[in-house]
Amino acid sequence: MPDAHDATPYDALLLLSFGGPEGPDDVVPFLENVTRGRGIPKERLKEVGRHYFLFGGISPINAQNRALLDALRKDFAEHGLGLPVYWGNRNWAPYLTDTLRELVADGRRRVLVLATSAYASYSGCRQYRENLADALAALEAEGLEPPRIDKLRHYFNHPGFVEPMIDGVLRSLADLPEAVRDGAHIAFTTHSVPTSAADTSGPVEAHGEGGAYVEEHLDVARLIADAVRERTGVDHPWRLVYQSRSGAPHIPWLEPDICDHLEERHAAGAPAVVMAPIGFVSDHMEVLYDLDTEAKDKADELGLPVRRSATVGADPRFVAAIRELVLERAAAESGRPVERCALGALGASHDLCPVGCCPARTPRPAAAGTDSPYA
Repeated sequence: MPDAHDATPYDALLLLSFGGPEGPDDVVPFLENVTRGRGIPKERLKEVGRHYFLFGGISPINAQNRALLDALRKDFAEHGLGLPVYWGNRNWAPYLTDTLRELVADGRRRVLVLATSAYASYSGCRQYRENLADALAALEAEGLEPPRIDKLRHYFNHPGFVEPMIDGVLRSLADLPEAVRDGAHIAFTTHSVPTSAADTSGPVEAHGEGGAYVEEHLDVARLIADAVRERTGVDHPWRLVYQSRSGAPHIPWLEPDICDHLEERHAAGAPAVVMAPIGFVSDHMEVLYDLDTEAKDKADELGLPVRRSATVGADPRFVAAIRELVLERAAAESGRPVERCALGALGASHDLCPVGCCPARTPRPAAAGTDSPYA
């Protein structure tokens, strides 16, 4: 890797996340932000938000982002990387536009963005880029000169992201009763998306059944399953499954759902299941509710032993990976030699999202790509 002190030409890192409510009174306004423009009645949003109310109206995602921020700042300081780290959300405070105003007020001109989504998809990449473009346009409308924004590449196959998940699966297997451990099935889970969005995820050449979204998750699942086999001597059966569907029933989404999968595995005689949420960076609401609550309740109903492995969160290896990705991109922008770390069959992802990558149903400007209006 290049000199750990040199992040030139960048002068800030922005952690960009989804956001979440921090109390009961925040739940419906938060969901109104998430669903803006869809005309969903407030009463329906209260029903949708019931899982937040089970946890006091508090999403854990903000606390987890604060932990990651603290870890990044500490790691950067320990490695002599004098890059300030900011935080902005798409749907709740601190809002992205407010954070960009702060960056401008602090004199930041070249900003790298770390999105808390590791894979290619519309909702996991381009929608963040659209939100960035909206925020930059808002700054321009206020007479401010927006900073130049670049986004770190997808990190789904970076060793610092994959290795903590391998350890999580190994710990979950070890926690199962010995009698069922070797026969345990591994269910790798990620957020379901409409099949039409999956099929057009990634660059145009990756489009097809499942697109880059499914291909990338399958590559990570294979990496973890292979590592588990190498370290335990046991070849556990596995499958990529989905969770957290939220769309209209008539629209096809990726399947099978985790609860349906647990029923199928139980009927097939699986003695136990480890649920490994490889599609999520931290243990936020879709992990705590959809896996730890709904899926666990389904498994208890079936009498099926299950364990849920941890997400990477603020694992020091993931934090170090982010530092490496920052330095990698800085070196590339400065024309310095760079080594791109990636495991699996797909290699390192692109720095700039190409035209046609993860397209929206209705075209909108998106920052930090080859088609960005903010070069």
